[in-house]
Amino acid sequence: MRNPEEESPERLETDADRRRRRAQFLRELTEARELRDRVQPRRAKAARLRHAMRMRSFRW
Repeated sequence: MRNPEEESPERLETDADRRRRRAQFLRELTEARELRDRVQPRRAKAARLRHAMRMRSFRW
């Protein structure tokens, strides 16, 4: 196993780059979910109901 600190400089990515890519991914994921919900409203409603049931039965 290599130590992450020993990687070559061109392979290192900054935390800002990683956060930027993650934010972009999450935006695209949200957009895809919204599109799927518009295209399949019955499935989206069932998923919302399942999620609500899970949240009601969750113990803090």
